[in-house]
Amino acid sequence: MKRVHLLAALLSAGICGSATAQTDRDLKNAAKTPDRILTYGMSYSHQRFSPLIQINRESVSRLAPAWSYSLDSDKGEESQPLVMNGVMYITSHDKTVALDAARGKELWKTMVVYPPETVKTVCCGIVNRGAALYEGKLFRTLLDGRVQALDAKTGKELWTVRSGDPKDGVAMTGAPLIANGVVIVGMAGAEFSVRGYIDGYDPATGKRLWRHYTIPRPGEPGANSWPDNAAKASGGSTWTTGSYDPDLDLVYWGTANPSPWNPLERKGDNLYTDSILALRPKTGEVVWYYQTSPNDPFDHDNVNALVLADITVGGQPRKVVMQAARNGFFYVLDRSNGRLLAANKYVKVTWADRVDMKTGRPVWSESTKQILDHVAHIQTWPFIAGGTNWFPMSFSPQTGLAYVNTFNIGAEYEPLPVDKLGDLAPGERSGGNTVKVSNIYAGGEPRGYLKAIDPLTGQAKWQTGFKSPNYSGTLVTAGGLVFTGELTGELVALDADTGKILWQFKTPSGIIGQPVSWEKDGEQYVTVTSGIGGVYIRQPDPNLRGVAHVGSLWTFKLGKQ
Repeated sequence: MKRVHLLAALLSAGICGSATAQTDRDLKNAAKTPDRILTYGMSYSHQRFSPLIQINRESVSRLAPAWSYSLDSDKGEESQPLVMNGVMYITSHDKTVALDAARGKELWKTMVVYPPETVKTVCCGIVNRGAALYEGKLFRTLLDGRVQALDAKTGKELWTVRSGDPKDGVAMTGAPLIANGVVIVGMAGAEFSVRGYIDGYDPATGKRLWRHYTIPRPGEPGANSWPDNAAKASGGSTWTTGSYDPDLDLVYWGTANPSPWNPLERKGDNLYTDSILALRPKTGEVVWYYQTSPNDPFDHDNVNALVLADITVGGQPRKVVMQAARNGFFYVLDRSNGRLLAANKYVKVTWADRVDMKTGRPVWSESTKQILDHVAHIQTWPFIAGGTNWFPMSFSPQTGLAYVNTFNIGAEYEPLPVDKLGDLAPGERSGGNTVKVSNIYAGGEPRGYLKAIDPLTGQAKWQTGFKSPNYSGTLVTAGGLVFTGELTGELVALDADTGKILWQFKTPSGIIGQPVSWEKDGEQYVTVTSGIGGVYIRQPDPNLRGVAHVGSLWTFKLGKQ
């Protein structure tokens, strides 16, 4: 009798049998099943749009905590939760946890063990951004360069494989992507002279099926865009998660900056850094690419979210991939062939005057031309962290707008003389130690804006300023709301049409996570991690004094009227 009661309880909680056996069809239809969050980005398109309307402009004032869960960590918490049949999965740098989604009760917890020296050798933050669900397994990456599969019902490790070695500068923080039955992962390390790559794995066994290096070697396509025919070329890491069009069977993945930051040692376009790649998930074959920042001197790595949408361009319906790039331009491309459809500034940009629509190349400003040719001191906008950074934007098919947290910061910049650099081996720092950089806070505040951007023009319908820039992802809903988090700890809800803040709740730490919304038993919930971290907090920002370094997970629902 006790076994029958236990089985009934497990089925009720949604953690038994086929409840966790996600199929390719489930993942393809993720955007149409708001009771579940099966993928990073909330769907293959990465629109981070929820069709739920229970929490809306009129009711959001009643939003209140349903539960919170301690992640027992003082590191940054950037992870996006997944939800499947009443179970929530969350990752941190040192653990994976399954919770009863409605109550926050822990169902299982699996700790991550890696050598303590790992945290001293990896770039750039002790974090993890999320997991993937498929066929009863939960997949994640580990900071020390491993990929892991857990049983989604029990948390038991099923397999773990090594992708890269932290001694060579490799780290892994991004969520895997399941595309056409393949577990696809990226890696970090461009600031440690790593040669970037993307891997594809068999979800059943962990066998590596393919590896695509983003940096060529002599004789390979693109090698002539590097000095010495790319014999020592490095960079191009792939540290965030791509999107997927199952109809075209194309995965879209961004690549990071070339190494070193200093451009004087690597004259040329430096393919395939700062690019959008379209790959076949079964083989890793690149079908097309588009490079946003050739010969990038400013660490404008191009790993920001790649959002898929169907929009009207020039009076014609087009299937596009769009990106608010770190370099300050908002790009829209035909996702079937990579043709550039729009490229416009969405923040202050001085490193380039414009993008040439015929060639797709940026037109360098006079100041950028100086530092590409010799040592010079310039001012440049945006600053090294970009117009925006890794934290994903959202897109509403209802308003046609992209909701992007942006920076209002520039930089004083000067490359070091070439004779002071020397050869850089894998694992050696090749970022800020090769240039001189200091930030410019023009006007002091606001240091950042949340903007509602027209993808085809780069113009903002509205912008809401924040004293410190938001380092959180955004979520937009059919209820007319945009959710995001502040570094000072507030989860905020804004009117998607006007940018007016309608509601806020202060969590114990700064929010650098990715809010999501989901439904259970007729109730809509919003969930986000809290736990300050990331690169920006190294800046001298007086607004962040006293913000506690403590990690937790928060879920909200509507209170009674």
